[in-house]
Amino acid sequence: MDFHTASGVLTSTPNRLIVAGWTGRNRSAVDHHIEELAALGVPAPSSVPLYYQCAPSLLTQEAVIQVLGPDTSGEAEPILLRTGGTTWIGLASDHTDRALEAHSVAASKQVCAKPVADRLWKLEDVAGHLDDLKLQSWILEDGDWRAYQDGTLASILPLQRLIEGARLEDGTAMLCGTLPAIGGVRPAADFRMALTDPIHDRSIVWGYKTSSLEIIS
Repeated sequence: MDFHTASGVLTSTPNRLIVAGWTGRNRSAVDHHIEELAALGVPAPSSVPLYYQCAPSLLTQEAVIQVLGPDTSGEAEPILLRTGGTTWIGLASDHTDRALEAHSVAASKQVCAKPVADRLWKLEDVAGHLDDLKLQSWILEDGDWRAYQDGTLASILPLQRLIEGARLEDGTAMLCGTLPAIGGVRPAADFRMALTDPIHDRSIVWGYKTSSLEIIS
């Protein structure tokens, strides 16, 4: 994949992909959400946070991704990429199969592509104000773009803690967790997202569509 950076184009093909889950900074809220999902049949995580292992080939910069059936949705997340001894931060979507999630959270993540924006910032350049970075997403619903997520990285565990927990090494990409969905998690075929740095007055933006494959059984 090719990424635009302040110093030029960076080409990187990660050989390991981690999707960090249950990364909310408010532990009581995380526990409450686990209980809510358990009532719906979603298995509780074995630990908090949890580092799901996924195939790095799921990472994509394509404008359209194919999914199985109608019950999938995106989640805007910061993504960390470690390459050449440098850690970069960018924007990705942990697109997830919600129907499969009730059977296996890990499988629901592994089955979907993970769209990644084509721009990166050096983590060291934003390390002093990570909590100020704003994460947003929108979905196309009934013909209108509606706010789906809106908050800052202050709602997510400190990224350095996730880096240490995942043992982020060269060649690794990690999605770092997300924010609650405004109005609840629901499917949407069109997804937009943004990561904004208010200190340096810049943003990373990306969007994609899904194409649903018919479920044959």
